Amino acid sequence: MAKEKEQEIPSINLLSNGTTVKGDIKLSGDFRIDGTLVGTIDCKGKVVVGSSGVIEGEIRCQNADFSGQVKAQVKVADLLTLKESARFEGDIITNKLAIEPGAKFTGSCQMEQHEHYKSEEKPK
Repeated sequence: MAKEKEQEIPSINLLSNGTTVKGDIKLSGDFRIDGTLVGTIDCKGKVVVGSSGVIEGEIRCQNADFSGQVKAQVKVADLLTLKESARFEGDIITNKLAIEPGAKFTGSCQMEQHEHYKSEEKPK
């Protein structure tokens, strides 16, 4: 009798509008930010910044959609999308970049192909 393999259910995490977090966040699921985050996000899934969302710091993830204000160093393994209402300032390293008309982008972008997401562990 073979063991049944447990299905991994992706988690969805939410930082609500009106909430402010200062610090580093590491997660394996998706993350939606409608509040304010000052710090580092290390996410194996997708990071979504809603139109009321504000991020200042550093972001590492698989995919990302920005609609709010982001001032950060960003490393996205696959696709970063700057939506019409996005206001981005910083440096981007990504495989693919999509910028909708109306989005504001100030900074630099380096296109690199990544095979998969790699979390950057900081030495202790």
